[in-house]
Amino acid sequence: MLPVRFITLAFVVGLQLASPVRAAGLLRDAGIEYGLAQVARPVLTAAGLSPDQIKILVVNDNKLNAFVADTQHIFINAGLILRLNDATMLQSIIAHEAAHIANGHLARRQINFGTSKTAAGLGLLLAAATALAGNTEAATGIALGTNSAAKRRFFSHTRAEESAADQSGIRYLARAGINPQGAVKVMEIFKGQEMLSATRQDPYARSHPLSRDRSRTIKNLVSVQTKTFSNDPNAQYWFDRSQAKLSAFLRSPKWTLGILKSETTKDIRLLRATVAYFRQSNLPKATKSLEAAIKLRPKDGYLYDLCGEILLKSGKPKRSVKAYQQAVKLLPGNGIVLGGLGRALLADGQAKSALPVLEKARSIDFSDVRVLRDLAIAYAKTQQQGMAALVTAERFALLGRSKDAVLHAKRAEALLAEGSGAWKRAMDILNKTAKAN
Repeated sequence: MLPVRFITLAFVVGLQLASPVRAAGLLRDAGIEYGLAQVARPVLTAAGLSPDQIKILVVNDNKLNAFVADTQHIFINAGLILRLNDATMLQSIIAHEAAHIANGHLARRQINFGTSKTAAGLGLLLAAATALAGNTEAATGIALGTNSAAKRRFFSHTRAEESAADQSGIRYLARAGINPQGAVKVMEIFKGQEMLSATRQDPYARSHPLSRDRSRTIKNLVSVQTKTFSNDPNAQYWFDRSQAKLSAFLRSPKWTLGILKSETTKDIRLLRATVAYFRQSNLPKATKSLEAAIKLRPKDGYLYDLCGEILLKSGKPKRSVKAYQQAVKLLPGNGIVLGGLGRALLADGQAKSALPVLEKARSIDFSDVRVLRDLAIAYAKTQQQGMAALVTAERFALLGRSKDAVLHAKRAEALLAEGSGAWKRAMDILNKTAKAN
C-alpha cells in the first residue's frame, strides 16, 4: 500500500451500470490532510466554525468537485485540487462550502444518517457521498434507495443557497485577510459548464447550480472589497506541498521527475522526488531524497511518517517501526500516523504491542479502514474474537458492505458482554443498517 491511503466507499462498488460510475474513495494521508487543514484554518475561523472539528478530506476522483454532506467534513476531489493555481483558490472553495455549514443549509435535508461519529453513521454518509463520483441522481438512488426524490437530491443546492454561500464565502475570505480574487479564478475553471448536458458537466456544476449571472455576482462581490490583501506564506507553502505530494502519487513518476526543476521550494522538490522514486521501486534514491528533506526539516513528523510507510512497503518492518516511532513522537495525536506504527508492529510480529497503538488510533480517527483491518488482525492474534468481529463489522460498515457488516456485527453481539461499550457499537451497526434498508 502506498503512503496515500485509499478507502473504497459506498454501495455502488462493483455494480454494473449502463453508464459506468467510478467508485469514489478517500485518499488518507497524514501530511496532505494536515496541509489542507492549515490552508483551511483561517477560513473556518472567519466563518465562526472550529478548525479542529471540521476535516478537509480528499476524494480519489479526477473530476472537479467539492461538497459538504454533514457539519464535520468538507470533501474536495483530488482532480479539483490539482487544477488550482494557488492557496487563495482552494481557500475560496473551502469558504463556500463552510458557508453551507454555517448558514444551516444542511438542515433542510430530510435524511437521517444518525451521527457521523460512529462507523455505521459515517459509512452511510460516505455511501451517499459516492453519488458525487458520477451520475448524482443514479448513484444516490443506488446508495440510499429510490423511495424518495428528496434522497436523490440530497447533495444538490438551490440557487438561493448558492447565492447565500457565495456572499458569505467572500465575506469570510475578506474577514480572514485572504484575497477573494481566488473565487473569481475558481469560477473561470467552470466557465461554460451550464451550457453542457448534465452527463458532460463536472459534478460541481450538477450540485452547485452555475450561471453567468452567478459568475458576474461573484465578480461584483469581490470588486467592492476595499481591503488590501497580502499573501499568507504559511497557507501557500502547505497548499504547494499538499498539491505536490498528491500529484506525485496520482501522476506518473516520469512526469513528476520531469517537473522537479520547476519546483522552487527545495524540501517540496525532494518530497516529490521521494514519492516518484518510491513508485519506481528505487528505494536507494527514494531514501536519499527523503533523508535530504528530513535534514532540512528535522522536526517534521510527516516526513518520518512517509519514511515509515516506504520502509514497511519495502519489506523492512523493523526499520519501519523506528521511523514511525519518531513520527509518533513528533505527532502523538495523529490517528493516521499511529495507525502506521501499529501496522508496522503487526508486520514485525508484535501483535500484543500493536494492539494498544491501533486502538488509540481508532479512538482518534475511526474512519481509517486500514486501522480497522489491522486492529481486527491484532485482536484475532491475541485471542479476542468478539472484538475482532466488532472492528471487522465496523470496517465493512465504512466500506458500505452492509451484508458483511451485519454478519460480523451479529457475531460480535453474540460474543461480547451484553450492555458493554463494544456490544453497543455492534448494536449501532445493526440498528443503522436496518434503518438504511
